[in-house]
Amino acid sequence: MNRFAVCVSRAVARVTDAALGKYQTAIVRIGFATTWLLFLLRELPHRQELYGPDGPWSWDLARQLTANNHAFSVLMWSDGQMWFETVYALALLSSALLLVGWRTRTMSLLFMVGVLSLQNRSVFMGDGGDNVIHLMAIYLVFTRCGQVWSLDARRVRRSAAARARGEEPRPDRAGPALWVVLGLVLAVPSVAGWISGAWLVVFWGLWAVQGLWWYVGRRAPHGEPRILLDVVANLVHNAALLVIMAEACLIYSTAGWYKIQGSRWQDGTAVYYPLHIDYFSPWPALSDLLSAHGATVLLITYGTVAAQVAFPFTLFNRRVKNVLLAVMMTEHAVIAVVLGLPFFSLAMIAADAVFLPTSFLRRLGGWAARARGRLARPAARLPLPRPRGPRPPAGEPAEQPQASPAT
Repeated sequence: MNRFAVCVSRAVARVTDAALGKYQTAIVRIGFATTWLLFLLRELPHRQELYGPDGPWSWDLARQLTANNHAFSVLMWSDGQMWFETVYALALLSSALLLVGWRTRTMSLLFMVGVLSLQNRSVFMGDGGDNVIHLMAIYLVFTRCGQVWSLDARRVRRSAAARARGEEPRPDRAGPALWVVLGLVLAVPSVAGWISGAWLVVFWGLWAVQGLWWYVGRRAPHGEPRILLDVVANLVHNAALLVIMAEACLIYSTAGWYKIQGSRWQDGTAVYYPLHIDYFSPWPALSDLLSAHGATVLLITYGTVAAQVAFPFTLFNRRVKNVLLAVMMTEHAVIAVVLGLPFFSLAMIAADAVFLPTSFLRRLGGWAARARGRLARPAARLPLPRPRGPRPPAGEPAEQPQASPAT
């Protein structure tokens, strides 16, 4: 009984003392922000047909659907062209700022608003990758995904270094200003009645918590209120991280078990057919090469099903999980090239990244830091050739060359 109590206390301390998987949540943040940002940039010329007033799914139809299913979309507040362009631009900006980790708590919320607004505006424009982004955008709001590899983390390090030198850190003016602006912006749709019900409680609740966090951190940075807020934030983060991992396992397990029920997956020919659909054949020669041999098609078909069904069970063995994770990421990369589904593959790779080992992610961060240092380092200046003077007369010592600045 005492041993059980000790194990329980250790588990409670582990999930409350720190945010687990900070490297994993950071790579998930970077992966999904990059995927959505690249998608919005690629569809920039076609944004009107996808989500704007010129789309086949009209604004009236979208409004009727959201009224029935209670889906959230700020594009339902107005059908004007200027409002649509503003929302699209803000979705781009929030994705870019979330990618670099600037005010990640706020940007993750704005990122979610952008994803939900555009996807719920035209529900028939998405695919499996969009569904994954849709879910992960909601989960990221509840994670502390800016503790590493972010501008927020750099700001915290600089403040800590200033305190270690006995200096007063630079006051944070951007955070309170952003909080006030967003509060004023949120007040407009709240008064107009455009936001109601659970969404109204969620947005105002998150806004109030952010203000409380800043106030406590300024007035009592090491007191009991701040410790309590850290414990609650760690609990919410760890719960959201568990949900992200469970969601990834659920995606693969359901996909694998549904495939088993299909006759084409049972006879090993399912992979052959999408390779010969024009829409999924950006490289016809490559598709023909992969489908030319029946044994190759059979192995890929059965291998896909086996990997998806077995993946949740491999989490109990680290080595097997890492091997299968590399196989599945490679499979998604092949799908991106062969079937022409880059954003679906990027979304799935970003979801898979939550299972990457911390040691590998640290090495990856080190490689990225060294690469950034090489790019930022100015090129070494080569010494200019010294002009040759007249030859000294015989019997006089020659002038000794001086060391160049480069040496």
